[in-house]
Amino acid sequence: MAGEAEGRVNAEALLSWFREHKRDLPWRREPRDPYRVWVSEAMLQQTRVETVLRYYEPFLEAFPDIRSLAEAEEDRLMKVWEGLGYYRRARLLQAGAHAVVERHGGRVPGELADLLALPGMGPYTAGAVASLAFGVAAPAVDGNVLRVASRLEAWDDDIALPATRRKAEAWVARHQPPHEAGAFNEALMELGATVCTPRSPRCDACPLAAGCRGRADPSRYPVKSAKAAPREMRVAVALARRDGLLLLEKREEGLLAGTWGLPWVEVPPGGDARALLRAHVEALTGGRTRVAERPERRGEHAFTHRRWRMEGYAVEAAGSGGSWRRPEEVALGTAHRRLLETTQRALF
Repeated sequence: MAGEAEGRVNAEALLSWFREHKRDLPWRREPRDPYRVWVSEAMLQQTRVETVLRYYEPFLEAFPDIRSLAEAEEDRLMKVWEGLGYYRRARLLQAGAHAVVERHGGRVPGELADLLALPGMGPYTAGAVASLAFGVAAPAVDGNVLRVASRLEAWDDDIALPATRRKAEAWVARHQPPHEAGAFNEALMELGATVCTPRSPRCDACPLAAGCRGRADPSRYPVKSAKAAPREMRVAVALARRDGLLLLEKREEGLLAGTWGLPWVEVPPGGDARALLRAHVEALTGGRTRVAERPERRGEHAFTHRRWRMEGYAVEAAGSGGSWRRPEEVALGTAHRRLLETTQRALF
C-alpha cells in the first residue's frame, strides 16, 4: 500500500508547479527568517491571506524582532493586532517570544522538539517554522493540506479528528523530499489555497490530477462532521460617554481576554438586561447608573462557537471610577468596534 500511495504524489511535478505559480507573498521572500515565518503563520491561522497582507508588514515594523515583541506592552501589541481577530494568537505569540528570549537567548530554535516546547507552538506551526526557515524534514499540515491529501487518497476519515491529522502528517512525511521539505509543505498549502479549493476545485490545473483518487467526485472529500450551531447569546452593551470619552473595560479572562471593549453582560433567558447592565456599570464606576429604557442600537457578531445578539443601551454613569478612553487609543474587540461604528454619530 505504501508504494501505491507514493506513486500518486509526484513531488517533482508539484514543486515545478509551485515554482511557476506560487503567489508573491512577503513572508516567502528569501532568506527565510524564522521570526518572520512564525509571525506569518500565527496571523494566517483562521484568517484569509488578503487580510494578513494588510497587517504583516506593519506588525513587523512595530516589532521587528523577537526581543521587541517579548518586551512590548500588551496594550500596544493588541492595538497593532486590532482587526485581525482571535486575539489569543497575539498573546500566545508574545508568550512564545518570552520563552525564546529566556531559553534560547533570543534566537528561534531550529530543532522541532525545541519549537514544540514553546508556548502556543502547535505541531503545524512548529513544522512550518522548522521546514520553511531551517529546512528540517517536518510535516506542516493545515486545512489546505488536509483537503489535498483527503482528495488525492479518497480518505473516508473525518478530517476533524486528531487521528486524521496524524495520518496526514505521516502522509506528508512519507512523500516529502528531505532536501526540499519546506517547499513541499508550502506547495501543498498553495495547491489547496488556489487550485484544490473547498468548492469548485480546478482539477484541470492540478499537477497531481493524474494520480488523484477523488477527482471523479471531489465534492465528496474531505469528509467532515457537521459543526454544532453557534450558541446564541443575548448581550447587553453599555454606550456611556463623558466629555468626548467612552467608558471601556479590559477583561483578562474568557472571551475577548486582553482586549478592550464596551462594558457588556450576558443576559440569560428571561433576564433583565437593563438591571444586569446597570449593576455591571455601577461596579466599574462606583456610582449610580441610569440605563435607557430601550436599546439605542442592535448588532450581531459571530464567534467560532457562539453568536452575539447585541443590544446597545445609552447609559449615564455618575461614578468617578472606570476607564474613560478614546476608542482609537486601545485595541477594541471586533464585535464592539463594529457596534461602535454604527453608533459613532450618535455618541459624539
